Amino acid sequence: MLEQYMKKILTAPVYDVAVETPLQHARFLTERLGNQILLKREDLQPVFSFKIRGAYNKLAQLTDAERACGVVAASAGNHAQGLALASREMGVKATIVMPKTTPEIKVRAVKAWGAKVVLHGDAFPEALAYSQKLVEEKGFTYIHPYDDPDTIAGQGTVAMEILRQHKGSIDAIFVPVGGGGLVAGIAAYVKYLKPEIKVIGVEPEDSNCLQAAMAAGERVVLPSVGLFADGVAVTQIGEHTFEVARRYVDEVITVSTDEICAAIKDIYDDTRSITEPAGALGVAGIKKYVEREGVSGKTLVAIDSGANINFDRLRHVAERAELGEKREALIAVTIPERPGSFKAFCQALGKRAITEFNYRYHDAQQAQIFVGVQTHPETDPRDALLKQLHSKKLPVVDLTDNELAKLHIRHMVGGHSAQATDEVVYRFEFPERPGALLNFLNKLGARWNISMFHYRNHGAAYGRVMVGLQVPPAERDQVAEVLEGIGYPYWFEGDNPAYQLFLGN
Repeated sequence: MLEQYMKKILTAPVYDVAVETPLQHARFLTERLGNQILLKREDLQPVFSFKIRGAYNKLAQLTDAERACGVVAASAGNHAQGLALASREMGVKATIVMPKTTPEIKVRAVKAWGAKVVLHGDAFPEALAYSQKLVEEKGFTYIHPYDDPDTIAGQGTVAMEILRQHKGSIDAIFVPVGGGGLVAGIAAYVKYLKPEIKVIGVEPEDSNCLQAAMAAGERVVLPSVGLFADGVAVTQIGEHTFEVARRYVDEVITVSTDEICAAIKDIYDDTRSITEPAGALGVAGIKKYVEREGVSGKTLVAIDSGANINFDRLRHVAERAELGEKREALIAVTIPERPGSFKAFCQALGKRAITEFNYRYHDAQQAQIFVGVQTHPETDPRDALLKQLHSKKLPVVDLTDNELAKLHIRHMVGGHSAQATDEVVYRFEFPERPGALLNFLNKLGARWNISMFHYRNHGAAYGRVMVGLQVPPAERDQVAEVLEGIGYPYWFEGDNPAYQLFLGN
């Protein structure tokens, strides 16, 4: 297997359109982590992603007849742009089917490279099904974004460059994983030439299809995937990619949304470039690996795989980066409702800086405050803060890892409502498209009153929504069936301490 992939990688004509990207020394990360950190800058490709390599190599392997018929793909991301540019360079007509929810910036980018864009369906599975229909009706050749040996070989040229560019030893390469094309290509090349180098895949905690497959010993389908790192939001690892990964990928590390945001900031600090969430997975994985293993003096490479991020998302990234760096803690604290209480609380914090403070009067006895406090992972960790506040007899609840608190509560100025009886609270992900709210309301019907609603746009294909419904206890067992019928991902948050402390009745 490895010998076949080696031949394909070495003969892949990707440099007709792709560029050899630099392997850049990350000075600040190197100093902080005590290991030499190198960034493979695939964000500098003409389409700002490594995907151009695999797309072009696959097109190059088609017959003249296949190219004459045209090609099609379903994609809302980097594969679409890579295939569009590759097709233009080879004079092949390309049709890209994208969900209607695809951000306009990505639609414009694909059109700019000369491809025909067809908007179909509200989600990727519908776009994929329509692209397959075009294969049958029009005779197009389908170009898979990752699960194809020629695509894998094209991505494998990244590893070929790394080993050529770095003359010294490399201990491990950290690779973002979605469908697995990049990690399979890198693993195939590296393990054939230098099997002592570890190849470590990195996935989001909520999109870990390779990790789940390796644990099960076979490909599995995740029931759902998180959408923050949309470039790797894949429910099932590819068949060809898994055959390589199960043998030659040493391990898979998962990272949180906060850790991804912190890695985006790390890369910016070293390069002054802004990486998309999927592109920052390698750095996030390195940081977690170094902390877990306690290694020093090693040479670790992260694949910076892409920079196609919507500008609107940067607000969310900036909010979460400090949490990911463990430099901020979010806490709920109960203080007496009397003059001087806030000052006494600040004195209890010592010299720590307050980064955020939210409060609304509740009753005459006590106040619940939502506070952001500056911490430091080494000199002043979160645990030390909590211990100090407990020593001052201040009731405190740690909300740093509470998604409801981070997505909604911190942005709401509210309070308890005595009139909102029988309230149940849910958190949703709405598709970011016209009519999504109306669809929700129509399917919910007029059975239960909406007592609370909070929405924030994150510049992605979905919106984060918190909803309060007044549901009599006798009807609680009907709620799940109604929400399932709406079809939006949701989570019950009625027992969430952030809700109970600041908004519950």
